Amino acid sequence: MRVLVTGGAGFIGSHVVTALTAAGHEPVVFDALVPAVHPDAEFVRGDVRDAAAVAEVLRGVDVVCHQAAMVGLGTDFGDAPDYVSCNDLGTAVLLAAMARAGVTRLVQAGSMVVYGEGRYTCAVHGVVRPGPRAVADLAAGRFEPRCPRCGAGLLPGLVSEDAPVDPRNVYATTKLAQEHLAASWARATGGRAVSLRYHNVYGPGMPRDTPYAGVASFFRSALERGEAPTVFEDGGQRRDFVHVGDVARANVAALTTIEGAGHTAYNVGSGDPHTVGEMAAALAEAFGGPMPVVTGDYRLGDVRHVTADSSRARAALGWKPEVAFADGVAEFARAPLRSPAAG
Repeated sequence: MRVLVTGGAGFIGSHVVTALTAAGHEPVVFDALVPAVHPDAEFVRGDVRDAAAVAEVLRGVDVVCHQAAMVGLGTDFGDAPDYVSCNDLGTAVLLAAMARAGVTRLVQAGSMVVYGEGRYTCAVHGVVRPGPRAVADLAAGRFEPRCPRCGAGLLPGLVSEDAPVDPRNVYATTKLAQEHLAASWARATGGRAVSLRYHNVYGPGMPRDTPYAGVASFFRSALERGEAPTVFEDGGQRRDFVHVGDVARANVAALTTIEGAGHTAYNVGSGDPHTVGEMAAALAEAFGGPMPVVTGDYRLGDVRHVTADSSRARAALGWKPEVAFADGVAEFARAPLRSPAAG
């Protein structure tokens, strides 16, 4: 199977290319960056916003794996035009070209950020959806969401794909728009689209020293500089850290099992939640220090807890995560990072 992998020279995309090659498929890497990996894979340099380049690279392609995106929380709202252009305009150009070329299968990189806060249960009112945390609460160190009906404390749980979406920042908004575009494309063309909602992906090849990476990259970059990782809030934020190798395998599973028409989203997580503080401490210990510092600082676009129920992907795609947290962190602590310019 000939698979176009947009963003195939980036962090997750490069692992997808490796997994596709190992499974006997023929990946074509389409990326705006100079290739730093995969000398055996066909590489085409181009931007997904370039309709002519996308049309050309789609020739002979059976299915598209869309990983190209601008990621992370960014620096401030001034990044909004770049996020919308890279993520939403790029996806629209790609889908339009696929429609013209008759390519009818798509797997795209989604994100858990579309949920906003995760699933919470109030002892009195059951499952509730807390709104954005108030600045006054965050400034006072009150980080845990409260029940929107009675103000009581909440118990966080696993979020399923059927949970309401509630993007809390620009990046999250663009990732949800990508899903809507894919669903519209599938309805209009009779195509099949899958959005894999990645949770907190980490592993070898993460970019260093960039505000557009994940929290694990921030911690690992600090350690490489000889600095203590800085942990926001009190470090108690729960996340589902999933190894990039497992994410790559989820993409291969989706690419080889999707049938019929329409759009479906699948969570891709480890099923083993850990706090941000636990990730920082585990990385520091595996690296050999220094140990993390908890700052109490916060970012308005962050949510407190969001962890995955990935049972739908396990059942429908025949996929399951294989890399345990301790093993993945130990590997990541020793693995080299890539420069931001290399993806």
